[in-house]
Amino acid sequence: MAVVERSAAPDVAEVAGWARGLETLHARIAGRFFRPEPRRRALAYLRALLSPVERKNGWQVAEQVGEATPDGIQRLLAKARWDADAVRDDLRAYVIEHLGDPEAVLVVDETGFVKKGRKSVGVRRQYSGTAGRIENCQIGVFLAYASAMGRTFLDRELYLPREWTEDPARCHEAGVPEGTEFATKPRLAEAMLATALDAGVPAAWVTADEVYGSDRRLQLWLERRKQPFVLAVRSRESVWVAGPGQAPRQLSAAAAVAQVPPESWQRRSVGAGTKGPRVYDWARVPLARWPEPGWRHWLLIRRSLTEPAEPAYYVCFAPDSAGLLDLARVAGTRWAIEESFETAKGEVGLDQYEVRRWDSWYRHITLALLAHAFLTVTRAAAGRLSGGRALAAGRVVPEPVPRVDPADGARGAPSARSAGLVTAPLQRGGVGVVRVAPPPSSHRQTLPLRSTSR
Repeated sequence: MAVVERSAAPDVAEVAGWARGLETLHARIAGRFFRPEPRRRALAYLRALLSPVERKNGWQVAEQVGEATPDGIQRLLAKARWDADAVRDDLRAYVIEHLGDPEAVLVVDETGFVKKGRKSVGVRRQYSGTAGRIENCQIGVFLAYASAMGRTFLDRELYLPREWTEDPARCHEAGVPEGTEFATKPRLAEAMLATALDAGVPAAWVTADEVYGSDRRLQLWLERRKQPFVLAVRSRESVWVAGPGQAPRQLSAAAAVAQVPPESWQRRSVGAGTKGPRVYDWARVPLARWPEPGWRHWLLIRRSLTEPAEPAYYVCFAPDSAGLLDLARVAGTRWAIEESFETAKGEVGLDQYEVRRWDSWYRHITLALLAHAFLTVTRAAAGRLSGGRALAAGRVVPEPVPRVDPADGARGAPSARSAGLVTAPLQRGGVGVVRVAPPPSSHRQTLPLRSTSR
């Protein structure tokens, strides 16, 4: 997706509109805070996360909001009375109100937060895809929403390793709720998907990488809900292949490639990447599973044009009407969450916290996701405005907006700043705001979400 940045600086009305938009968003969550002081500080914290301050740690955030010490910020994250899960519900409602689309894709993935010492909740030496190696880190599992309007997050869970759940004293010291049991990453993903789907989040598909795709329980759970999915699996994944006129045979995903006739491969683009269209050869093999009327199971295979000997594999559950290109586009959408991690860490300080306890982690992460959603929604709204008009009190104006291939995005995608989501930060009255670049216009309709806030 090509986005052209506006070279002209925004006018005063635009800057004021963005500020009102953030205040409108804060008003949605204000009732979650029991006292006025943390309520006001939450707005200041959001402004600081959206500001151009280089590091969003306690001292620099405090300086940005005009406080002499980080004590007030620390109270907001550690001691003030408010429910991060309730704010998460408000985040979800906000995202779906502005970006909701029945053809959207729910994307599950994890990211690492490198930490020193052993006091930070959930920290241990474990593999971090962020670092590309084993590191002393925390792992967060996230649920993202990718629609034609934009990509941002809906939910988050902290992965708590077994060595933590088997050490009650350590958990107590870090503020882990009593009775918290060990849960694998796929179980955390399942819980977040259940919360979103039960709340009425409109989504046509679910996708995730091999950590989640190889979990048979997650596959079966989605099938029971009649929720279509395209889940990556490893080459050694066992699948039952239903050959024409043959009894089903159990093969590895890699061995199943031999079942694809040469003429069945299709060369298709699944969206524009940083170096142009992302073109691959695609094929699918029917799988033998318990029949569901109106539904099919497939093994989807993606073959690189430059490295055809290293294909990628996906198990799929889809309506009969779903074609090969439908499955390929969903598979390509998975990189949307990689882009969202990059922009959330680079623009709103998702990984720049200095907290150790359970509640504090959830509170910082939730507010950072809310700030990221604000950027995404503001950018989408800017695309609806003609002639650079100001955002009307943060409302998404019902004018034409872009319809973008949801598969757009790639590993190593550019940051929000370079992609046009965020350009040069500005300052007005001590409040950091960001300039957004509008995409071209086309038509879509927003969707309501039923509230589940407590």
